[in-house]
Amino acid sequence: MASENKHSTFGDLAIIPLRGCEAFAAKVDYYLLQWRGMPEEHTYIVNVDLPRFGTGEGKAVLNHTARGTDVYIVVDCFNYGVTYKMYGQDVPMSPDDHYQDLKRVILALGGKARRITVVMPMLYEGRQHRKTARESLDCAMALQEIIGMGVSNIITFDAHDPRIQNSIPLGGFDNVQATYQMIKAMLKNVPNIKLDKDHAMIISPDEGGMSRCIYYSSVLGLDLGMFYKRRNYSKIVNGRNPIEAHEFLGSNISGKDVIIVDDMIASGDSILDIAEKLKAMNAKRIFAFSTFGLFTSGFEKFDDYYKKGLIDRVFTTNLIYSRKELLQREWYVSVDMSKYIAYLVDTMNYDNSISNLLNPVDRIKATLKKYNQI
Repeated sequence: MASENKHSTFGDLAIIPLRGCEAFAAKVDYYLLQWRGMPEEHTYIVNVDLPRFGTGEGKAVLNHTARGTDVYIVVDCFNYGVTYKMYGQDVPMSPDDHYQDLKRVILALGGKARRITVVMPMLYEGRQHRKTARESLDCAMALQEIIGMGVSNIITFDAHDPRIQNSIPLGGFDNVQATYQMIKAMLKNVPNIKLDKDHAMIISPDEGGMSRCIYYSSVLGLDLGMFYKRRNYSKIVNGRNPIEAHEFLGSNISGKDVIIVDDMIASGDSILDIAEKLKAMNAKRIFAFSTFGLFTSGFEKFDDYYKKGLIDRVFTTNLIYSRKELLQREWYVSVDMSKYIAYLVDTMNYDNSISNLLNPVDRIKATLKKYNQI
């Protein structure tokens, strides 16, 4: 159900989808209209034009006064399916392009909105969250920049390192997890799964992802294992020290279904390498949960591993852009997060606490109880 304790709203609700987010925002809008009993012709969507000049320069033109509104800007900085013309060529939008458009929309609001919340599911430059040499600290700088422009809150999902919020101590920063939706999707798409210690296990692909895996293992009551990456620190490939091997720490997984949990799938090499090692250790079925499916190296290697029986299902959310070819894969499951975003927006617009939405333990327990009864 939608937000309880509904007094008056903080301001007139306005949802501004940036390029590539229109379909997702339309789903969010649909739920909000249903919950609030609004007529079909009504919408909370406020359209913004983001034209480009022939040189690639751009601007934002807001088709709304925005005065006194409670604004939620939805931006997917990783939607490379959106293009623009530059010197007659079709250029795919980069994360930098999307981020610049976000700033343009904030500028177009011109300080007239009562409150601005940025819904940025995958955090811009989230992987450049710390300095290990004389290098840029892009994520912290970006957060400080948009907070300095008047943004009150930032909602992101499964931040690569949530400690990045320390860079904006006076700004709102909510790091949301997709745990409940992932588990629900698994129970729906793998009907014979048994989530108990005798039949399943949670695996972290590296030491950095242990916190999210501990949460999964705790709420599901499953054992936890971990791989650690042995890197070659004598050379750098694509800005990183290459991984030489994955070493396993954990109890016996023989005959158990295994769930590998990570924040993102980039090339997918790490998860596939781990899946191969788990199969060699006699794991039964292998599933992957990842909030963001980038698939930067394509899908062919996943196709091959699926055909060989080395991986069974890959679950990622629709919080970022997915190519149509991915959605057609037999091994792939898209986890819809639009209803959850609508809950967050609805609750915040009524100026209520979102604490219960951020910690879905009770909903997970209720879902598992219902599933086990069936």
